[in-house]
Amino acid sequence: MIIDKLNNSDLYEFKNQKLKIAFEFLKLTDLESLADCRSEIQGDSIYVIKSKYKTKNKEDAYPEAHRKYIDVQYIMSGTETIGYAAKGSQKTYKEYDEENDYEFFEAECSYITLSEGMFAVFFPGELHKPGILHGNSPEEIKKIVVKVSV
Repeated sequence: MIIDKLNNSDLYEFKNQKLKIAFEFLKLTDLESLADCRSEIQGDSIYVIKSKYKTKNKEDAYPEAHRKYIDVQYIMSGTETIGYAAKGSQKTYKEYDEENDYEFFEAECSYITLSEGMFAVFFPGELHKPGILHGNSPEEIKKIVVKVSV
């Protein structure tokens, strides 16, 4: 897992060149003009999902993990809390969905806060629980998730 501001992304060198393409896309694209849906950067190899949603209580979400994709989650606006945990012997809540590349777990999480301009990278097998409210009231979040195949 990596957490930082987008303007610091050049500090990281990735063996996976597709991650470099993902960060270039985030920095060079007019993200506001993207539709709130899936858009391809390089077919199924690299694609982006733009969404808008309200944050929710911790109890209303489960940690998820992916097997085929790295998640680069970038906050366009708002502040959200994201739970994270190292993959171990956690109990599966929902079995792996191969078509959509996710599995849900029952796991205790530690929490981080992401606000506008920040990103988090979650590699396959790293549990993450996004969309959690920061503070006491739900907040609208605008987020870009770049999916990068491994």
